[in-house]
Amino acid sequence: MAIPTPGSAEELEVFKQLQQSFVHQFRDVFPDRKAWQTVVVVPSGTLDIGILEQIKGIQHYEERMLFMLMLLRQPRTKIVYVTSQTIDPAIIDYYLHLLPGVPSAHARRRLTLISCHDGSSTPLTQKILGRGLVRERIKQAIDDPATTHMACYNVTEYERTLAVKLGIPLYGCDPALWHVGTKSGGHEIFRKAGVNAPDGRENLKTETDIVNALVELKTANPDLKKVAIKQNDGISGAGNAVFSFEDAPTESDTLLAWVAQELPLRVQPEAKGQTWSEFLKLFESLGGAVECWLEAEEVQSPSAQGLINPLGEVTIVSTHDQVLGGASGQTYLGCKFPADDVYRNDVQQSALKVGKALAEEGVWGRFAVDFLALKQDQGWDIQAIEINVRRGGTTLPYMMLQFLIDGTYDTDTGLYMTRNGQPRYYYASDTIHKDIYQGLLPEDLINILVENNLSFHTAEQRGVVFHLIGALSEFGKMGALCVDESPEQAEALFHQAIKVLDREAEAAAL
Repeated sequence: MAIPTPGSAEELEVFKQLQQSFVHQFRDVFPDRKAWQTVVVVPSGTLDIGILEQIKGIQHYEERMLFMLMLLRQPRTKIVYVTSQTIDPAIIDYYLHLLPGVPSAHARRRLTLISCHDGSSTPLTQKILGRGLVRERIKQAIDDPATTHMACYNVTEYERTLAVKLGIPLYGCDPALWHVGTKSGGHEIFRKAGVNAPDGRENLKTETDIVNALVELKTANPDLKKVAIKQNDGISGAGNAVFSFEDAPTESDTLLAWVAQELPLRVQPEAKGQTWSEFLKLFESLGGAVECWLEAEEVQSPSAQGLINPLGEVTIVSTHDQVLGGASGQTYLGCKFPADDVYRNDVQQSALKVGKALAEEGVWGRFAVDFLALKQDQGWDIQAIEINVRRGGTTLPYMMLQFLIDGTYDTDTGLYMTRNGQPRYYYASDTIHKDIYQGLLPEDLINILVENNLSFHTAEQRGVVFHLIGALSEFGKMGALCVDESPEQAEALFHQAIKVLDREAEAAAL
């Protein structure tokens, strides 16, 4: 059968049919842990090159989805994991060792690793599309397309084309609905869902658009002190900037000229070292939005994750408190699970409304909603600020928790419970970064973990799991998931792990 041209009406129709076939897998294959299935993992960050270049060690972020190897605990599941460059075998062994009750050799037989041997900044999916023999190797590793699907970090027209070329559906949002997951589209969905969100202006393209939007917001909110400027596809806060109205004129007839003059001078991009001209170039390419900067005596940054299944049913699967940093506190550093119980239920309820609005648009797959929680005299004010229809920073540690601990999420309490009814909490980060870690090999890290009893203990269902290990030697960067019996213990375990790594790295440098 002829492969349709990318983006053509024929490709869209084939993709639609593939996605409809996924309903069968969801109903019949997913609930049966002994069912035969193949999962093709394509951990491509298919984003604008300008965004990717801002993230240190981005070529190793393809390792973040290695948690998918935990699916190999299902005895008849096969994984095909495709990467730009070959992953160190020690890293693969590290993950396979975490599988509860499954011999590593048994799991290894059901794992196919395929590399493009290309370390360029081109997104992985585009590399695969340019290599017919790589695609052929993927096809050869698939036993039955009817029980196979593709899992990706995010879904664009490139992932859609790859799914069609491979003849398998993918579990994620149709790229035709891309807009709902942008900063602009998020504001539109919030209004449709009837959830509170900061006053803002969306679908902006030019510097003039930004200036006019800033003037409108200041005019409508005279006490406004700051505004967030957001590129539509920014990730982890890297596409955001802040503009201050300090010393702005109160006269409306002079405000426009003042903003136009001051914007290039006082805007503060969140990405370290980025200039206004660099930020604006990306903004004009991606489009974006601006929104009022909300302030209170105490401000937290909770998020909620949800799942819209192929039947259109919406479920909230977790909440987190995000750990933020950076120039203006918008850079994602990590998260704590679950969100604080004082606003956890409100966050879940607002996210459920957003999920239902997304489902009405035709979205299915994983989604996440970021919020601000502002402490007021009468309680907490919950404001929705962003939607992601991809796997994000909070998706990966939570899915790892699910695979490590075969428990259940209690939507009434927002807690994750083990089979014997004990709650588990975690503290996670994928931005552990110190120069002193440079030079440590994956084998060195694993030796440190074993010698200092920092590994994950399956029997106790607590401990530390590291990821992004491939970025350690070159960039001194990695991530960690620390699971324990209370929020305090989980965070203490994280800091203990860092302390041990610092000590061992310093000793190795002598």
